[in-house]
Amino acid sequence: MFHRRTPPLLFYGLLSLAMLGCQPDRDEPSSSSSLSLSLQLNWFPEVEHGGFYAAQVHGYFDQEGLSVEILPGGPNVPVVQTLDTGRVDFAVTNGDRVVFAQDAGVEMVALMAPMQNSPRCIMVHRESGITCLEALRDVTLAVSSGPAFYKYMAHHLPLENVETVAYPGSIALFLKNPRLAQQAYVFSEPYLAQQQGADPLALMVSELGYNPYSSLLVARRAFVEEQPDLMRRFVRAVVRGWKHYLHEPAETNRLIQALNPDMTPDVLDYGVQQIAKLCRPQDSPSATFGAMTGDRWQTLVDQLIEIGLVETVEHDTEKIFTNEFLPRETN
Repeated sequence: MFHRRTPPLLFYGLLSLAMLGCQPDRDEPSSSSSLSLSLQLNWFPEVEHGGFYAAQVHGYFDQEGLSVEILPGGPNVPVVQTLDTGRVDFAVTNGDRVVFAQDAGVEMVALMAPMQNSPRCIMVHRESGITCLEALRDVTLAVSSGPAFYKYMAHHLPLENVETVAYPGSIALFLKNPRLAQQAYVFSEPYLAQQQGADPLALMVSELGYNPYSSLLVARRAFVEEQPDLMRRFVRAVVRGWKHYLHEPAETNRLIQALNPDMTPDVLDYGVQQIAKLCRPQDSPSATFGAMTGDRWQTLVDQLIEIGLVETVEHDTEKIFTNEFLPRETN
């Protein structure tokens, strides 16, 4: 996610220890013949990755005959390139990056979308009087360099007297400056700011219509076509993991905190409450968890063409995603 904190020095040491120490007991040990696979995250372990870790913690990968190594991401991890070159088998990324990859000739397929609505927001101080993105004016806005969501905002909003500065990767500047707004994920930074005495308001970018699927599970097209049964097993385990995490996150959150100590229990508890609203929105058109629609993908492609971030050529949205491997249970 885009609350970019410097990882603690113990992060990588804790990674291996926590993975060993937090595994639940199994009725049967993992088979030595389990297929070894890797999953590359797009950032350090946080709530947005909860379902993937839950599939590991609760043995759902094991039950599918899979031994999965979950690799943390970070600011210097090129997720798309790592997947494209075959260094990992699966990855987690956001919808606009899948479109960018297709535009660059990278054959990648989205297999499931745990978050149906984007967590992206702009965090402002409530005392600023700004209550919607259309009223965003007379502030300094901290954003990362060149993100698609901001280019879309700049194309559709007046942004009167809005000066942009580099996103610092934390809420430190926000806490010091009541006229500063910043990019955020709704399940993290607003809570952290409130805990430190601020009165933040989260303005959802999705309300402008820019709403790419987030934390997508993706794989190389060739791999998907060659191993359909494996895809079905892997996706089934991940869907079970997400469903478990949204209802009973405690055990998985203990692992996430061990892997990323910045994620304290209160931050994780709040995060799960917020992310559940994004994973199962009331207006969701499908009862199938993780399902995507061609209309949503086409809208995203059209928006990225509109703001000049992809070439004005025909994109085949049917090649961008598939619901084929999703289990059809409705609970």
